[in-house]
Amino acid sequence: MTTTTAVPGAAAPARRGLGRYGRRLNEIGLLAAILLLYVVLGASASGFLSLDNQLGLLRNAATIGIAAWGVTLVIVAGEIDISIGPAVAFASVLVAKGAAEWNLGVAGAITLTLLLGVAWGALAGWLRARFNVPSFITTLGLWSVLGGLALYMTDALPVPLPESAVFDVLGGSVLGVPTSALVMLVLFAVFAYVARYTAYGRSVYAIGGNAAAARLAGLNVTRVRVVLFATTGLLAAVTGILLAARLGSGNGGAAAGLEFDVIAAVVIGGTALAGGRGSLLGTFLGVVFISVIANGLVLLGVNPFFQDVVRGLIIVAAVLVNVLVNSRSAANRLT
Repeated sequence: MTTTTAVPGAAAPARRGLGRYGRRLNEIGLLAAILLLYVVLGASASGFLSLDNQLGLLRNAATIGIAAWGVTLVIVAGEIDISIGPAVAFASVLVAKGAAEWNLGVAGAITLTLLLGVAWGALAGWLRARFNVPSFITTLGLWSVLGGLALYMTDALPVPLPESAVFDVLGGSVLGVPTSALVMLVLFAVFAYVARYTAYGRSVYAIGGNAAAARLAGLNVTRVRVVLFATTGLLAAVTGILLAARLGSGNGGAAAGLEFDVIAAVVIGGTALAGGRGSLLGTFLGVVFISVIANGLVLLGVNPFFQDVVRGLIIVAAVLVNVLVNSRSAANRLT
Protein backbone atom coordinates (compact mmCIF):
# COMPACT_ATOMS: atom_id res chain seq x y z
CA MET A 1 0.00 0.00 0.00
CA THR A 2 1.36 3.41 -0.97
CA THR A 3 1.02 6.24 1.47
CA THR A 4 0.97 9.89 0.47
CA THR A 5 2.53 12.42 2.76
CA ALA A 6 0.83 15.82 2.78
CA VAL A 7 3.28 18.68 2.71
CA PRO A 8 2.14 21.54 4.99
CA GLY A 9 1.30 24.62 2.99
CA ALA A 10 1.44 22.79 -0.35
CA ALA A 11 -2.11 23.86 -1.20
CA ALA A 12 -1.42 27.50 -0.36
CA PRO A 13 -0.03 28.48 -3.79
CA ALA A 14 -3.06 26.89 -5.44
CA ARG A 15 -5.40 28.78 -3.15
CA ARG A 16 -3.56 32.02 -3.82
CA GLY A 17 -3.88 31.36 -7.55
CA LEU A 18 -7.60 30.73 -7.19
CA GLY A 19 -7.87 33.91 -5.13
CA ARG A 20 -6.20 35.98 -7.80
CA TYR A 21 -8.43 34.41 -10.44
CA GLY A 22 -11.48 35.05 -8.29
CA ARG A 23 -10.60 38.73 -7.98
CA ARG A 24 -10.43 38.97 -11.77
CA LEU A 25 -13.51 36.84 -12.42
CA ASN A 26 -15.88 39.79 -12.21
CA GLU A 27 -13.79 41.84 -14.66
CA ILE A 28 -13.56 38.91 -17.09
CA GLY A 29 -17.32 38.40 -16.88
CA LEU A 30 -17.97 42.10 -17.45
CA LEU A 31 -15.69 42.19 -20.49
CA ALA A 32 -17.50 39.16 -21.93
CA ALA A 33 -20.88 40.81 -21.25
CA ILE A 34 -19.77 44.02 -23.00
CA LEU A 35 -18.56 42.08 -26.04
CA LEU A 36 -21.87 40.19 -26.13
CA LEU A 37 -23.80 43.46 -25.93
CA TYR A 38 -21.81 44.83 -28.87
CA VAL A 39 -22.63 41.76 -30.94
CA VAL A 40 -26.34 41.81 -30.08
CA LEU A 41 -26.83 45.58 -30.38
CA GLY A 42 -24.68 45.75 -33.51
CA ALA A 43 -27.05 43.27 -35.13
CA SER A 44 -30.34 44.63 -33.77
CA ALA A 45 -29.94 48.38 -33.15
CA SER A 46 -29.57 50.46 -36.29
CA GLY A 47 -26.58 52.79 -36.15
CA PHE A 48 -25.15 51.36 -32.92
CA LEU A 49 -21.73 50.64 -34.45
CA SER A 50 -21.52 53.92 -36.34
CA LEU A 51 -18.62 56.22 -35.48
CA ASP A 52 -20.91 59.07 -34.42
CA ASN A 53 -22.80 56.82 -32.02
CA GLN A 54 -19.62 55.40 -30.53
CA LEU A 55 -18.25 58.90 -29.94
CA GLY A 56 -21.54 59.89 -28.34
CA LEU A 57 -21.37 56.77 -26.18
CA LEU A 58 -17.88 57.82 -25.06
CA ARG A 59 -19.14 61.30 -24.20
CA ASN A 60 -21.99 59.86 -22.13
CA ALA A 61 -19.62 57.42 -20.43
CA ALA A 62 -17.42 60.33 -19.36
CA THR A 63 -20.32 61.94 -17.48
CA ILE A 64 -20.54 58.78 -15.36
CA GLY A 65 -16.89 57.78 -15.35
CA ILE A 66 -15.19 60.93 -14.10
CA ALA A 67 -17.22 60.92 -10.89
CA ALA A 68 -17.04 57.12 -10.64
CA TRP A 69 -13.25 57.12 -10.16
CA GLY A 70 -13.62 59.08 -6.91
CA VAL A 71 -16.70 57.18 -5.75
CA THR A 72 -14.81 53.90 -6.21
CA LEU A 73 -12.27 54.92 -3.58
CA VAL A 74 -15.04 56.24 -1.32
CA ILE A 75 -16.84 52.88 -1.40
CA VAL A 76 -13.56 50.95 -1.05
CA ALA A 77 -13.08 52.95 2.18
CA GLY A 78 -16.46 51.70 3.40
CA GLU A 79 -18.30 54.97 2.76
CA ILE A 80 -20.90 56.19 0.22
CA ASP A 81 -21.54 59.44 -1.66
CA ILE A 82 -25.03 59.94 -3.07
CA SER A 83 -24.68 63.67 -3.75
CA ILE A 84 -23.11 63.37 -7.22
CA GLY A 85 -26.13 64.28 -9.38
CA PRO A 86 -27.07 67.56 -7.65
CA ALA A 87 -23.38 68.40 -7.20
CA VAL A 88 -22.83 68.16 -10.96
CA ALA A 89 -25.93 70.26 -11.65
CA PHE A 90 -24.90 72.89 -9.09
CA ALA A 91 -21.39 73.03 -10.58
CA SER A 92 -22.84 73.61 -14.04
CA VAL A 93 -24.90 76.50 -12.64
CA LEU A 94 -21.91 77.97 -10.80
CA VAL A 95 -19.66 78.03 -13.86
CA ALA A 96 -22.42 79.53 -16.01
CA LYS A 97 -23.34 82.18 -13.43
CA GLY A 98 -19.72 83.03 -12.79
CA ALA A 99 -18.86 83.45 -16.44
CA ALA A 100 -22.09 85.08 -17.63
CA GLU A 101 -23.45 87.11 -14.71
CA TRP A 102 -20.81 87.57 -12.02
CA ASN A 103 -18.13 88.96 -14.36
CA LEU A 104 -15.50 86.48 -13.18
CA GLY A 105 -14.41 85.56 -16.67
CA VAL A 106 -14.15 82.00 -17.92
CA ALA A 107 -10.98 81.18 -15.95
CA GLY A 108 -12.36 82.74 -12.76
CA ALA A 109 -15.68 80.91 -13.07
CA ILE A 110 -13.96 77.56 -13.61
CA THR A 111 -11.57 78.15 -10.71
CA LEU A 112 -14.40 79.15 -8.36
CA THR A 113 -16.42 76.06 -9.31
CA LEU A 114 -13.49 73.71 -8.72
CA LEU A 115 -12.64 75.29 -5.36
CA LEU A 116 -16.24 75.14 -4.15
CA GLY A 117 -16.43 71.52 -5.29
CA VAL A 118 -13.49 70.69 -3.07
CA ALA A 119 -15.05 72.70 -0.23
CA TRP A 120 -18.46 71.04 -0.17
CA GLY A 121 -16.88 67.60 -0.52
CA ALA A 122 -14.41 68.30 2.30
CA LEU A 123 -17.28 69.51 4.50
CA ALA A 124 -19.12 66.21 4.03
CA GLY A 125 -15.93 64.29 4.79
CA TRP A 126 -15.22 66.40 7.88
CA LEU A 127 -18.71 65.84 9.27
CA ARG A 128 -18.28 62.12 8.70
CA ALA A 129 -14.83 61.98 10.29
CA ARG A 130 -15.23 64.50 13.11
CA PHE A 131 -18.73 63.70 14.35
CA ASN A 132 -19.05 60.14 13.04
CA VAL A 133 -22.17 61.04 11.07
CA PRO A 134 -22.84 58.23 8.58
CA SER A 135 -21.68 59.23 5.11
CA PHE A 136 -25.07 58.31 3.70
CA ILE A 137 -26.67 61.00 5.88
CA THR A 138 -24.06 63.69 5.22
CA THR A 139 -24.20 63.21 1.47
CA LEU A 140 -28.00 62.94 1.54
CA GLY A 141 -28.05 66.37 3.16
CA LEU A 142 -25.59 67.63 0.56
CA TRP A 143 -27.79 66.11 -2.17
CA SER A 144 -30.74 68.17 -0.94
CA VAL A 145 -28.81 71.41 -0.33
CA LEU A 146 -26.96 71.48 -3.65
CA GLY A 147 -30.00 70.41 -5.66
CA GLY A 148 -32.15 73.07 -4.01
CA LEU A 149 -29.53 75.79 -4.49
CA ALA A 150 -29.09 74.91 -8.16
CA LEU A 151 -32.82 75.29 -8.83
CA TYR A 152 -33.23 78.33 -6.56
CA MET A 153 -30.38 80.25 -8.21
CA THR A 154 -31.78 79.67 -11.70
CA ASP A 155 -35.56 79.50 -11.10
CA ALA A 156 -35.19 76.09 -12.77
CA LEU A 157 -34.20 77.80 -16.04
CA PRO A 158 -30.98 77.22 -18.03
CA VAL A 159 -28.22 79.84 -17.68
CA PRO A 160 -26.54 80.29 -21.09
CA LEU A 161 -22.76 80.27 -21.23
CA PRO A 162 -21.00 83.20 -22.90
CA GLU A 163 -19.16 82.65 -26.15
CA SER A 164 -15.71 81.29 -25.34
CA ALA A 165 -13.06 79.23 -27.12
CA VAL A 166 -12.38 77.47 -23.83
CA PHE A 167 -15.99 76.28 -23.51
CA ASP A 168 -15.96 75.30 -27.19
CA VAL A 169 -13.00 73.00 -26.58
CA LEU A 170 -14.36 71.61 -23.31
CA GLY A 171 -17.73 70.87 -24.88
CA GLY A 172 -16.29 69.72 -28.20
CA SER A 173 -13.54 67.33 -29.22
CA VAL A 174 -9.80 67.06 -29.67
CA LEU A 175 -8.64 65.19 -32.78
CA GLY A 176 -12.15 63.85 -33.15
CA VAL A 177 -12.36 62.45 -29.61
CA PRO A 178 -14.75 64.16 -27.15
CA THR A 179 -12.79 66.29 -24.69
CA SER A 180 -14.75 64.88 -21.77
CA ALA A 181 -13.73 61.35 -22.79
CA LEU A 182 -10.07 62.36 -22.87
CA VAL A 183 -10.41 63.90 -19.41
CA MET A 184 -12.06 60.69 -18.18
CA LEU A 185 -9.22 58.52 -19.51
CA VAL A 186 -6.48 60.74 -18.10
CA LEU A 187 -8.15 60.78 -14.68
CA PHE A 188 -8.63 57.01 -14.85
CA ALA A 189 -4.87 56.55 -15.30
CA VAL A 190 -4.17 58.90 -12.39
CA PHE A 191 -6.62 57.24 -10.01
CA ALA A 192 -5.57 53.72 -11.00
CA TYR A 193 -1.97 54.62 -10.20
CA VAL A 194 -2.89 56.29 -6.90
CA ALA A 195 -5.03 53.35 -5.80
CA ARG A 196 -2.41 50.73 -6.58
CA TYR A 197 0.99 52.29 -6.05
CA THR A 198 0.72 55.02 -3.41
CA ALA A 199 0.59 55.02 0.38
CA TYR A 200 -2.67 56.97 0.19
CA GLY A 201 -4.26 54.27 -1.96
CA ARG A 202 -3.15 51.54 0.44
CA SER A 203 -4.56 53.59 3.32
CA VAL A 204 -7.96 53.72 1.62
CA TYR A 205 -8.06 49.91 1.31
CA ALA A 206 -6.86 49.48 4.88
CA ILE A 207 -9.56 51.78 6.24
CA GLY A 208 -12.21 49.98 4.21
CA GLY A 209 -11.03 46.63 5.54
CA ASN A 210 -10.96 47.68 9.20
CA ALA A 211 -10.99 51.37 10.14
CA ALA A 212 -10.29 50.73 13.83
CA ALA A 213 -7.26 48.58 13.04
CA ALA A 214 -6.06 51.15 10.50
CA ARG A 215 -6.26 53.88 13.17
CA LEU A 216 -4.32 51.73 15.64
CA ALA A 217 -1.70 51.15 12.95
CA GLY A 218 -1.10 54.90 12.82
CA LEU A 219 -3.17 55.91 9.79
CA ASN A 220 -4.86 59.31 9.93
CA VAL A 221 -8.37 58.07 9.20
CA THR A 222 -9.90 61.53 9.57
CA ARG A 223 -7.60 63.08 6.98
CA VAL A 224 -8.13 60.24 4.51
CA ARG A 225 -11.90 60.55 4.77
CA VAL A 226 -11.83 64.31 4.27
CA VAL A 227 -9.58 63.92 1.22
CA LEU A 228 -11.83 61.19 -0.21
CA PHE A 229 -14.96 63.34 -0.13
CA ALA A 230 -13.09 66.47 -1.22
CA THR A 231 -11.98 64.45 -4.25
CA THR A 232 -15.52 63.41 -5.17
CA GLY A 233 -16.59 67.05 -4.82
CA LEU A 234 -13.80 68.11 -7.16
CA LEU A 235 -14.69 65.43 -9.73
CA ALA A 236 -18.37 66.42 -9.58
CA ALA A 237 -17.30 70.01 -10.28
CA VAL A 238 -15.19 68.87 -13.24
CA THR A 239 -18.13 66.89 -14.60
CA GLY A 240 -20.46 69.88 -14.14
CA ILE A 241 -18.11 72.19 -16.04
CA LEU A 242 -17.79 69.72 -18.92
CA LEU A 243 -21.55 69.14 -18.98
CA ALA A 244 -22.28 72.87 -19.05
CA ALA A 245 -19.80 73.33 -21.91
CA ARG A 246 -21.43 70.47 -23.79
CA LEU A 247 -24.98 71.78 -23.31
CA GLY A 248 -24.04 75.45 -23.70
CA SER A 249 -25.67 76.32 -20.39
CA GLY A 250 -25.79 75.61 -16.68
CA ASN A 251 -28.91 73.77 -15.64
CA GLY A 252 -30.17 73.04 -12.14
CA GLY A 253 -32.11 70.05 -13.44
CA ALA A 254 -29.18 68.48 -15.26
CA ALA A 255 -27.63 65.16 -14.22
CA ALA A 256 -30.79 63.98 -12.45
CA GLY A 257 -30.22 60.45 -11.19
CA LEU A 258 -26.53 60.48 -12.12
CA GLU A 259 -25.56 59.31 -8.64
CA PHE A 260 -27.41 56.04 -9.21
CA ASP A 261 -25.61 55.36 -12.49
CA VAL A 262 -22.27 56.14 -10.84
CA ILE A 263 -22.88 53.86 -7.86
CA ALA A 264 -24.25 51.15 -10.16
CA ALA A 265 -21.12 51.29 -12.32
CA VAL A 266 -18.88 51.01 -9.24
CA VAL A 267 -20.84 48.08 -7.78
CA ILE A 268 -21.14 46.29 -11.13
CA GLY A 269 -17.37 46.70 -11.42
CA GLY A 270 -16.93 44.53 -8.34
CA THR A 271 -16.27 47.06 -5.58
CA ALA A 272 -17.53 45.66 -2.29
CA LEU A 273 -20.18 47.81 -0.66
CA ALA A 274 -18.80 46.78 2.72
CA GLY A 275 -15.44 48.27 1.75
CA GLY A 276 -11.91 46.92 1.49
CA ARG A 277 -12.14 45.52 -2.04
CA GLY A 278 -12.48 47.01 -5.51
CA SER A 279 -10.53 48.14 -8.55
CA LEU A 280 -10.56 51.06 -10.94
CA LEU A 281 -10.40 48.67 -13.90
CA GLY A 282 -13.59 46.99 -12.70
CA THR A 283 -15.28 50.38 -12.37
CA PHE A 284 -14.11 51.33 -15.87
CA LEU A 285 -15.76 48.20 -17.27
CA GLY A 286 -18.86 48.96 -15.18
CA VAL A 287 -19.04 52.45 -16.68
CA VAL A 288 -18.79 51.02 -20.20
CA PHE A 289 -21.43 48.39 -19.41
CA ILE A 290 -23.90 50.93 -18.02
CA SER A 291 -23.29 53.31 -20.95
CA VAL A 292 -23.72 50.62 -23.60
CA ILE A 293 -26.96 49.42 -21.97
CA ALA A 294 -28.36 52.97 -21.86
CA ASN A 295 -27.33 53.70 -25.44
CA GLY A 296 -28.77 50.44 -26.72
CA LEU A 297 -32.10 50.95 -24.97
CA VAL A 298 -32.46 54.37 -26.61
CA LEU A 299 -31.59 53.05 -30.08
CA LEU A 300 -34.03 50.16 -29.67
CA GLY A 301 -36.79 52.64 -28.86
CA VAL A 302 -37.48 51.30 -25.37
CA ASN A 303 -39.87 53.45 -23.35
CA PRO A 304 -37.85 55.90 -21.18
CA PHE A 305 -39.74 54.89 -18.04
CA PHE A 306 -39.01 51.23 -18.67
CA GLN A 307 -35.34 52.10 -19.11
CA ASP A 308 -35.34 53.04 -15.42
CA VAL A 309 -36.79 49.62 -14.64
CA VAL A 310 -33.97 47.92 -16.55
CA ARG A 311 -31.31 49.98 -14.78
CA GLY A 312 -32.89 49.18 -11.40
CA LEU A 313 -32.86 45.46 -12.13
CA ILE A 314 -29.22 45.69 -13.19
CA ILE A 315 -28.28 47.40 -9.91
CA VAL A 316 -30.07 44.75 -7.84
CA ALA A 317 -28.48 41.93 -9.84
CA ALA A 318 -25.05 43.52 -9.46
CA VAL A 319 -25.44 43.77 -5.69
CA LEU A 320 -26.49 40.11 -5.50
CA VAL A 321 -23.48 39.03 -7.54
CA ASN A 322 -21.26 41.23 -5.36
CA VAL A 323 -22.57 39.57 -2.21
CA LEU A 324 -22.11 36.07 -3.66
CA VAL A 325 -18.54 36.82 -4.78
CA ASN A 326 -17.68 38.25 -1.35
CA SER A 327 -19.16 35.18 0.37
CA ARG A 328 -17.17 32.86 -1.89
CA SER A 329 -13.97 34.83 -1.27
CA ALA A 330 -14.53 34.71 2.49
CA ALA A 331 -15.11 30.95 2.32
CA ASN A 332 -11.89 30.47 0.32
CA ARG A 333 -9.91 32.46 2.89
CA LEU A 334 -11.23 30.25 5.69
CA THR A 335 -10.25 27.00 3.96
